[in-house]
Amino acid sequence: MKIGIIDVGGGTRGIYGAGVFDFFLDAEMKFCCVVGVSAGSANGITFLAGQHGRCRRFYTEYAFRKEYMSMGNFLRTGSYLDLDYIYGTLSRKDGEDPLDYPAAAADPTPFFAVATDVKTGLPRYFSKDDMAQDNYLPMKASCCVPVVCRPYPAGSGLYYDGGISDPIPLRKAFAKGCDAVVIILTRPKDYFRTPGKDRLFSQLIRRNYPKAASAMQQRSAVYNDSLKEALALEQEGKAVIIAPDDISGLKTLTKDKEQLEALYRKGYGDAKAALPRILAMQKGQP
Repeated sequence: MKIGIIDVGGGTRGIYGAGVFDFFLDAEMKFCCVVGVSAGSANGITFLAGQHGRCRRFYTEYAFRKEYMSMGNFLRTGSYLDLDYIYGTLSRKDGEDPLDYPAAAADPTPFFAVATDVKTGLPRYFSKDDMAQDNYLPMKASCCVPVVCRPYPAGSGLYYDGGISDPIPLRKAFAKGCDAVVIILTRPKDYFRTPGKDRLFSQLIRRNYPKAASAMQQRSAVYNDSLKEALALEQEGKAVIIAPDDISGLKTLTKDKEQLEALYRKGYGDAKAALPRILAMQKGQP
């Protein structure tokens, strides 16, 4: 049975997924497809590059720098997160913590980073074909949080975070030939979104990006429907969900090193605990 993996991201909570992927590197696990949303896209491409611990450093060290995210950035550029600093200055081959792009490109596993086209409100699935050495536009587009950031330009389009339009991209993984999936969530798997913040953000971007605003308006319903589908797949033996039982109040862009380190360890431990279920699913066992 061919198994894909999906990481839904979640800002700095994405360190949970970094822990999951680091365990899978240690366990020498391979997947038929890697799909990442927002911070999950960075976790996924770093996994394919084989760089154990790299994403952990981004969450627990670089995220505390004002160049990474700060009100100063927002006042100067209109974006709280400097995506060019994250996926450019730090990640390029002569940067402080480069992505091993040649290794990621050489891995035959298909990779997709989900972003939302602000003009249509629909998902765009960037692949490794959209990347090159020191050109990491897919991750920048996928991680562009609405309101917190201006839409990120990629090619002829403008993009927001992929979690708006396809928060748990199950259909994409199955369309690429997966028989089953491992799904990394960064909230407990019994957590269903409420529309409050989504509605507020929708109102804030509606004037300039009405289709993206409509997608944002529906985000909680789309996420909840996708989560129900994921839970049903798990019951059918076609999915294994790896999710924290508690996130200790961590928000999307929380900067608390102790809590982040704890969430990383939880992700690593939860992946280890899930491994027997994944191997059984791989063999088609109940």
